[in-house]
Amino acid sequence: MAKFFIFLLLASSLFGARVETFRWDNGETYLSFLEKNNLPLKTLYYNLDEDERQLSEEILTGVHCKATYNQDKSIAQAFIPLNDELQIHIYKHNDEYFFETIPIISETKTEAFIIKIENSPYLDILRETGSKKLAKIFVSGFQNSLNFKRDLKKGDTLAMIYEQKYRLGKPFSMPTLKASMIEMNGKKNYIYLNSDERYYNQEGSELQGFFLANPVKSARISSTFTKRRFHPILKKYRAHLGVDYAASRGTPILAAGDGRVVFLGTTRGYGNLTKVQHSDGYLTLYAHQNSFRKGVNNGSSVKKGQVIGYVGSTGLSTGPHLHFGLYKDGQAIDPLRVVQVATKKISAKEKAAFLKLKSNYDESINLHVTNDTKFIRTSMPENVCYFFEEENSVQNRLDSNS
Repeated sequence: MAKFFIFLLLASSLFGARVETFRWDNGETYLSFLEKNNLPLKTLYYNLDEDERQLSEEILTGVHCKATYNQDKSIAQAFIPLNDELQIHIYKHNDEYFFETIPIISETKTEAFIIKIENSPYLDILRETGSKKLAKIFVSGFQNSLNFKRDLKKGDTLAMIYEQKYRLGKPFSMPTLKASMIEMNGKKNYIYLNSDERYYNQEGSELQGFFLANPVKSARISSTFTKRRFHPILKKYRAHLGVDYAASRGTPILAAGDGRVVFLGTTRGYGNLTKVQHSDGYLTLYAHQNSFRKGVNNGSSVKKGQVIGYVGSTGLSTGPHLHFGLYKDGQAIDPLRVVQVATKKISAKEKAAFLKLKSNYDESINLHVTNDTKFIRTSMPENVCYFFEEENSVQNRLDSNS
C-alpha cells in the first residue's frame, strides 16, 4: 500500500507538469541518457541487479519515450519502453530517484478494412491508412507465394484483419496480421495466423518465410524467451528477450541466416556482441561471446551456418552460454518460433482446429467485403498518463498545454 500511495502521489503531482514525448536517438545508451540528463548513475545503474542492467541494453533506436520535468527542468519521471509489454520507469520521490520495470498499459483492438487496388498493395494500403507498418505486414505475408506485379489488376479486392495495440490513444508497436485476402485473376488468395503463431494458406500449407538455423549445434537451451513476467520473490517485473544456449567456452557460434554485420563490439551487459541484419526487417543478436571469428568485422556479409564467434561468458554473465536474440522491425520476438528447417503442413490432429479458425476468418472477411469496411483513422488521443502497480492502475489527465 505504501508503494501504491507513492504512485497516487506521483500521478497527482503530474497535473501541470511539463510532459514531453521523445525518440531514443541512434547511438544513445542508457548510461549516456542518464549522464545527459544529470541523473545519478550509481542509483539508476550501478546499484541495479544484473538482470536490470542487462535489460537497459534492450532499448531500441527510435522508440517513443515520455518524460515529465520539474520547474528546474530536471526529470521528474521517464517511461522508456523495452518492448511492447515492459518499460523502464525512472521517478523522483522525496529528492531521491528510483528505477523499476513496469508493464506498459495498452489496449489491443481487432480491426479490419477493405480496399480496391489502384496501384499496388503497398501503395494502396499506405494511401488508405497512412501506415507503413500495415502495408509492410500485408506484403510480407504474401511475398513468397504471389506475384503482385504479374497477376494483380486494378479493381481487385484486398482485405485485412489485424490486431493493433494502443498506448495513450495512439497505435503502438507492430500490428499483427490475423487473416488477409487478395483477389487476383478472379481467384481469392488467403493467409491465416494459426494458433502455433505461423501463417498458412487456405490449403493448410505453411507459407515460406524467414527461417533460422540453430546458432549453436547440439546445445542445451538454459533459458527461454519472455517479454514480461512478475518475479514472486523479488516482487519485480523481469523480461528475457532471447534464448540462452548453454555450451562449453569456445564452442563455435553460427550465423542463423544470411545477412550483414551491423554491430561488432563490446557492451557492459552483453559483453562481446554481434548483431546481424537480415532481409525483411529481421535482426539477430549474439551476446557474451568469448571472442569474435577472425575476419568477421562490422559491415561483413555472412552466410547461414558461417562461424562468427565463440561461446563465452563476457559481460553480465554467470557462466558460458550464448544469449541469442531475434528482432523483427525493431521488436523482440521469440527465436524458437522462427528456428525451423523447412515449412510444414497441418497435421491431421491439428486440421479440425485450423478449419474452424479458417471458417471464422472467411466469414468475417466476406462480411467486411459485403459491407465495404473502410479503415478508421484514430482521433487525437486525450493527454492522459497511466501508472501501474500490480493489478491496480491510476490515470491522471495531464496539462493540456504541455
